[in-house]
Amino acid sequence: MPKASVKRLIDNKKDKLIDFVLDIEKYPEFVPFCKGSKVYERKEDGDLTFIVADLTIGKGPFVDTYKSDVKFNKKEDTIFVTNIDGPLNYLENNWKFIEQGELTEVTFDVDFEIKNKFLNILMAKSFQFGLDKIADAFQKRAESL
Repeated sequence: MPKASVKRLIDNKKDKLIDFVLDIEKYPEFVPFCKGSKVYERKEDGDLTFIVADLTIGKGPFVDTYKSDVKFNKKEDTIFVTNIDGPLNYLENNWKFIEQGELTEVTFDVDFEIKNKFLNILMAKSFQFGLDKIADAFQKRAESL
């Protein structure tokens, strides 16, 4: 079960970074291994925003799509994501944003398990490397906004 955490100090305002992370449709433009995205539903309820979206992720012959439930809590400046359907037994990832002057500390924690045991073993071995590449891509894009 791959599990990891990344923390970055990004040269941008918190609100802009939150909007950027919630703009799931743009992920294929800059996120490594992201082949496609589709948002099915987006609704607001007070301080909460709910999104249902697909991400198609892959490398080489291994490409699959999973559906996620995304919840943004405006009061806590957090985004919590769980899987609904797809190749994962489970997925939990958390984004936390803490503004520090002109910079924002962004923490991203992820824990998941792929249904295919062989792929799960492969992912566990290279997961931190892949997550660092994705975090680098988010940071580079976010600082260019």
